[in-house]
Amino acid sequence: MSSAIDVRGLRKSYGDKLVLDGIDLTVAEGTIFALLGPNGAGKTTVVRILSTLAAADTGEIRVAGHDLHSGPEAVRAAIGVTGQFSAVDGLMTGRENLILMADLYHLGKQEARRRADELLEQFDLVEAGQKLASTYSGGMKRRLDLAMTLVGRPRIIFLDEPTTGLDPRSRHSMWTMIRELVAGGVTVLLTTQYLEEADQLADRIAVLDHGRLVAQGTAEELKRLAPGGHIRLRFTSPEEFALAGRVLPTAVPNPETLVLQVPNDGSVHALRDLLARIDDASLEVDELTVHTPDLDDVFFAVTGQPTSHEEVLQNEGTAK
Repeated sequence: MSSAIDVRGLRKSYGDKLVLDGIDLTVAEGTIFALLGPNGAGKTTVVRILSTLAAADTGEIRVAGHDLHSGPEAVRAAIGVTGQFSAVDGLMTGRENLILMADLYHLGKQEARRRADELLEQFDLVEAGQKLASTYSGGMKRRLDLAMTLVGRPRIIFLDEPTTGLDPRSRHSMWTMIRELVAGGVTVLLTTQYLEEADQLADRIAVLDHGRLVAQGTAEELKRLAPGGHIRLRFTSPEEFALAGRVLPTAVPNPETLVLQVPNDGSVHALRDLLARIDDASLEVDELTVHTPDLDDVFFAVTGQPTSHEEVLQNEGTAK
């Protein structure tokens, strides 16, 4: 599979602050690549450099087959960028926003209007297209923003935290649109702080922390990097709970809830072995649940920081 983006040794500093420290990454054509990381990790800086909005200090970078340093115009012709903040003009209608973007691409009057109408239909904005964008909901503005990015039919799209601030329904709607774009041959590089978003969408994921890539791989490959897989056994009888503790000496007990947490990688072999031990001891287990590491666990394991979601929960707990 050919590479849409190939980066080697990318470094960037602002004054004496090193923001990117030797980034290497490859994004295959027709795939979704997610870049995760805590605030200030350098995600937006990567997008700005790859989209020619900022210059790298050093590094070899090819985007859509073009050298970023010697052929920035060719790169710009092949890409589209949707930033963290909407580029929609609220004083214009949705259709007028799209036509303005088409004019910037020199599509010609007739083609500009045809392309605008085509995108309004694609993004379910036909009725809203005649209304001022200032009246749009957050989800509608984000859809219009993405539609404007697609006016020039880019082969590669950079989405910088595309669903931040959207409600769950709008977020899922955006995910569907992104998948449809990739099914049509577009390559997507997205940054996000929503780990579920990366898990749902990305073919490959990279985790950026303090300017360095600390992990790369598929979601399943990354999950294997994190400890914490276990099987939770809940009992209704204190006697059964005590017996189970003797049968399963490596389990972590919680006497208050009558729960044993048994270290386990979640594999079929390990689960079958545990069930056999339970059966041999004639244990009466009220409830069994399997926990395998998720991207939240990976994020904490490789960055040493909780996810944004965990930070919110911790802050709420402190405030109570």
